[in-house]
Amino acid sequence: MKKSLLAVATFLTVLVTQAQTEEELKAQITAKKDSIAALTGPIQGRVDALQAKLDALPGWKTGAFGTIGGSISEFSNWFSQGTPNNSSGNIVITGNAFANLKQDKFFWNNSLSINLGWVKLDDKDIDTDTEGFEALTDVFQISSLYGRNISKNFAVSALGEYRTTLLDNFNDPGYLDLGIGGTWTPIENLFVVIHPLNYNFVFADNDSVFNSSLGAKIVVDYTRNIKDIAFKTNLSVFASYEESDLSNWTWTNNFSYTLWKGIGVGFDFGLRNNRQEAANFQGVDLDAADNELQSFYTVGLSYAF
Repeated sequence: MKKSLLAVATFLTVLVTQAQTEEELKAQITAKKDSIAALTGPIQGRVDALQAKLDALPGWKTGAFGTIGGSISEFSNWFSQGTPNNSSGNIVITGNAFANLKQDKFFWNNSLSINLGWVKLDDKDIDTDTEGFEALTDVFQISSLYGRNISKNFAVSALGEYRTTLLDNFNDPGYLDLGIGGTWTPIENLFVVIHPLNYNFVFADNDSVFNSSLGAKIVVDYTRNIKDIAFKTNLSVFASYEESDLSNWTWTNNFSYTLWKGIGVGFDFGLRNNRQEAANFQGVDLDAADNELQSFYTVGLSYAF
């Protein structure tokens, strides 16, 4: 009996000692982490301050990042679905690039955005369906903004912006905006373009719904690289002076987070409102079009340059 009690007491002592040792080690680890944080905090602040000074220096700033997403699947005799024998897949590629020149008296910003997607659904029980990939997402936009500084945060500017599709119906429609006005830069990397004098050239075969017009152009663009994060948002608005049905706007957002050697995850999201495109697709007049909100999103692997 005494031996049993002694064994139990010894076991409990070992457990208590081990628990104390574990708590002590955890406390030491927490203290070390706090010490490291206290050291790295000021250092990181200095690094961020130096990076801000570097970004503010005159000269060219360039960058590019994109997203690649895709999947491939094949089913054989999978009777629980409507097409038991099929092969399907989708591929999406997005890319964003910029080349900005900053000088004391002027700036010149250039950007390129693409979003391309292909999809296929091959029903092996039907011989007449399409077996290959077909274009699904097709967005192309390029812009160039020149500004002459008249104050620290405001410039007289001129903008050229072109939007169309690449894979299907190139330049049908195509939109070319040319205008002049002012650009406000309240913070680094944020540009708010307000051009009250802008002409929206529309190129299309269907002249009954696609028309060029004079109007105002508003663009809000913010592009930023923070360590392993690349982010871009762009809102492009054209307000026609001639007819509200000729107005349109597009808002795109691109996000990329690098995990390892340039490879990471990416997310792209966009919205658009364009009555002319809706009328052309529905085959009706402008005033009869059901102008629903257009949208897309892409999630996949990304690669940052």
